[in-house]
Amino acid sequence: MSDLGFLERLLDGAAVEWVPLGEVCVVKTGPNINKALIAQSPGPYPVINSGRDPLGYFNDWNTENEPIGITSRGAGVGYVMWTNGRFFRGNLNYSCAPKKTSSLNTRFLYHFLLFSELEIQSLATYQGIPALNASALKTLPIPIPCPEDPQKSLAIQAEIVRILDAFTAELTAELTAELTARKTQYNHYRDQLLSFEDGEVEWKTLGDVVATIKTGKLNANAMVGDGKYPFFTCDASPFKIDTYAFDTEAIIVSGNGSQVGHINYYNGKFNAYQRTYILADCPESITMGFLLTYLTAYLRPYIMQHAKKGSVPYITMPMLQNFKIPVPSLAEQARIVAILEKFETLTTSLSEGLPREIALRQRQYEHYRNLLLDFSKSANRAEA
Repeated sequence: MSDLGFLERLLDGAAVEWVPLGEVCVVKTGPNINKALIAQSPGPYPVINSGRDPLGYFNDWNTENEPIGITSRGAGVGYVMWTNGRFFRGNLNYSCAPKKTSSLNTRFLYHFLLFSELEIQSLATYQGIPALNASALKTLPIPIPCPEDPQKSLAIQAEIVRILDAFTAELTAELTAELTARKTQYNHYRDQLLSFEDGEVEWKTLGDVVATIKTGKLNANAMVGDGKYPFFTCDASPFKIDTYAFDTEAIIVSGNGSQVGHINYYNGKFNAYQRTYILADCPESITMGFLLTYLTAYLRPYIMQHAKKGSVPYITMPMLQNFKIPVPSLAEQARIVAILEKFETLTTSLSEGLPREIALRQRQYEHYRNLLLDFSKSANRAEA
């Protein structure tokens, strides 16, 4: 079957009507939000805004059952995403929800918007910070197969969704299963390497092991600007500001919120939120690499075990200082760190193995998506 025949057979003679996105969808954004607001009220709900990843995790949500989002500003302008469940949509992310699901399948719309990402990006302006105006986005043509027969139209859309979702479901299932297996394997070797018999090593508290444990100095109001120095907050990723308070090799621990116990490592000039902890100046008996490995593995479970139930998880200075650390010989520390680094490199390699297979499956999905959604090649096309 030819590429053209693939879609033609599915349409089976039905016409295709093209209508502007604004006629068939409600396009809107959420309210203004930033990292400062998130830091003041951390919680379980992802904040979907201008990036491909969540801006952070908030204690409130404003969106449910409107999973399609399009980035409206910044380097990722025009990026199309699907977010399940409840989340907080910010002011730099457009929601695109069908006005009538009786004539437009939401998942069909999502696949078509993915297919149209380059066209969406072409609607943006690029004078200064890239920006996509709602008025421009609403002009994007959307195909409606067999508009004169809504039941048949939905059946065609549903079949396209079934085929494309089968590719994404298989890809996601295989990825999840393989990553879970590799994570289990990694955790097994890590736990073996970091487990010690009684009397085999000396155990010390973190307060005895690390010479410097202090909190960050800035509050949430510092999360402005676009400087060159990392500003570590209680989120997993640092913000950038134009001042620094520390110039050292350090481990930075998130002190509260949904990312409590998350570990960042940095060597150089940086700043930190007042609810983070800075660990620096290790004695000669322990290496920073070994300490980083052990804390990454076991500090967060320790925090969750000791956190007050029913409240936002947090760690106090005494809790952190009393966390127990094994101190094997320097040679053994180096051996453990080297083995785990090699293992992690092998499992996350971008040039072979799983990532390569996933990339091949993604190209296969895109190939069939192009065949199923390129209605411009359809001979039976009715213009809006």
